[in-house]
Amino acid sequence: MGDHTTYYFNQKISNKRSLTDFTMKKDILNRDDIENAIKAFYDKVLKDDTIGFIFTDIANVNWEKHLPIMYDFWENVIFYTGKYNGDPMNVHRHLNKMFPLKADHFKQWTTLFNATIDELFSGENAERAKQRALSIATVMQMKLSEQ
Repeated sequence: MGDHTTYYFNQKISNKRSLTDFTMKKDILNRDDIENAIKAFYDKVLKDDTIGFIFTDIANVNWEKHLPIMYDFWENVIFYTGKYNGDPMNVHRHLNKMFPLKADHFKQWTTLFNATIDELFSGENAERAKQRALSIATVMQMKLSEQ
């Protein structure tokens, strides 16, 4: 291609998509992938106007303790490792008493989670993570509304 044609071609591509759009995303394959996804997810959460304050101002999350628990939780959800043995419902019941969690909060949590997974991964485990996130958020929301 000549210089003019190459420039035109590159401009068309840069106007349409980023280079990451042309790379294949891998599936979630191991704990490192889970850790990367969860860190990226909570980076989004902390910047979010709808739910960020719940984590920082209401729950006062200790991230050094919380993140390893979330890694175990999601590793168990995706790979059935048996590493997580907590009670997330009880934790969220307590949080719900301090600050009522509403449908918009669960919707935003799910939206941010799915966006994070979609940005980083593609495949069966990525889809499983998103499906389970939706199921967990739905059941949690229903149970908390009965409180």
